Amino acid sequence: MPGRITRLPGGVALNIAMALARFGLSPALISAVGRDAEGTELMAACAHRGLITDYVYRSDDLPTDIYMAVEGRNGLIAAIADAHSLEAVGDKILHPFSNGALPSPYTGAVALDGNLTVDLLSQMARSPLLAQADLRVAPASPGKALRLSPFVETGRGTLYVNLEEAGLLCQTVFETSGQAAEGLLARGAVRAVVTDGGNPATVGTSEGVITQKPPAVHVTRVTGAGDTFMAAHVASEIKGAAADAALAQALEAAALYVSGETKI
Repeated sequence: MPGRITRLPGGVALNIAMALARFGLSPALISAVGRDAEGTELMAACAHRGLITDYVYRSDDLPTDIYMAVEGRNGLIAAIADAHSLEAVGDKILHPFSNGALPSPYTGAVALDGNLTVDLLSQMARSPLLAQADLRVAPASPGKALRLSPFVETGRGTLYVNLEEAGLLCQTVFETSGQAAEGLLARGAVRAVVTDGGNPATVGTSEGVITQKPPAVHVTRVTGAGDTFMAAHVASEIKGAAADAALAQALEAAALYVSGETKI
């Protein structure tokens, strides 16, 4: 079928990092990248975008992972994530938290995605190295939503999920983001941020829920929209925005992104 094929740096964590940089922050990457030509090109692209790559694990024998998405006018049609190298490296990516490269225990914000293995995510949910960190966790896709279960079980971090992912974590079906946020809190989540495309989004905590409707825009792309939303929300709260203002700013940033007005 006729169309456009575009190749660009991506992946949930990297999308979040690039958005954080656009919002004026200086994020550091924790991941695994091969020493192949693709990996070298990727690291250069990250540095060009103002990201700190000092803590990325560079593998001599594993290739750089890749993700492919097929999109249509109505959104995402199909996607394949080949994250085998990241999974094979395992907890080697966490060495900067334990070898003195980063402050220990780490107390800053950590945007964490569900492309890691269940065992490693479970380890991070319970690790004393991250016990004081501001964990912000996203599943990467509905197919990996259940990997976030350890953070629900331990009551750690802020979960960023869409309506479908919330239902998978709670083993039910929700009609609204408000119901989903309350359902996650009831299962043990300490804080949940639930989106539902162009429908209202909700931030839920033990103190209550805040629900807002996103701006109506013409959708030109969808891959990376949730990552942009999460990054904008994290950046707003780091800068001291109140809960309602942070949600509004995140929804506005995501709307600009899907409309094509935000450069990648």
